[in-house]
Amino acid sequence: MAKEDPKIELFIKSSDDGESVGHCPFCQRLFMILWLKGANFTLTTVDMKRAPEVLKDLAPGSQPPFLMFNEEVHTDNTKIEEFLEATLAPPKYPKMCCRYMESTSAGNDIFHRFSAHIKNSNPALNEMLHMKLLRSMVVLNEYLLRPLPHELEENPDAKESTRHYLDGNTLSLADCNLLPKLNIIKVVCKEYRDFEIPKQLKGLTRYLTKAYQQDEFRFTCPKDSEILLAYRSVAKYLNK
Repeated sequence: MAKEDPKIELFIKSSDDGESVGHCPFCQRLFMILWLKGANFTLTTVDMKRAPEVLKDLAPGSQPPFLMFNEEVHTDNTKIEEFLEATLAPPKYPKMCCRYMESTSAGNDIFHRFSAHIKNSNPALNEMLHMKLLRSMVVLNEYLLRPLPHELEENPDAKESTRHYLDGNTLSLADCNLLPKLNIIKVVCKEYRDFEIPKQLKGLTRYLTKAYQQDEFRFTCPKDSEILLAYRSVAKYLNK
């Protein structure tokens, strides 16, 4: 007898209009994971300006994302990811953890560098903070171009990786963490810094191009206008 599918409901922040997907990289991360797992789930957007009473009952004091899994509420982002990987497991669901430890930490400092740069109100520090962000992109680009061990096993003479994503040709948990942040960086830097990710960074450019071709990433992204609205108050200094 086939085991019944779990009842899953993911609660994420809504957009400013209270209807579509809102700006929240943590929400997008879990949305991507459930989609990539191929799980049946209900997506509920929460208007934080008019948070319904039901949320106060389900997860008092919590901010989305949170997960209802067979009537059990989970509110910790990292623990939800670990729980889904352990519970939605093979053979029915794909394994999404990385084969290589380096893939899980690649690009980890980029969002921190971006935040420092975008929130800076001192024009004298702008160039230095911009260069730190750029260096982080260069390091990630180098990782994406470096052949992984399994690629070298197939071709010991390989000088450059041809993989699509951080850990191979399929999206992993690490990609679900990094890609929503890279999308924010791309949108915000273009609007408020007049800066785009350099095309010379071949590995990073290929990575993002491939990612935007994936429904699980493209259709979980908030609208650019939502991201820009979220950063408008902190990025206003950049037009000086």
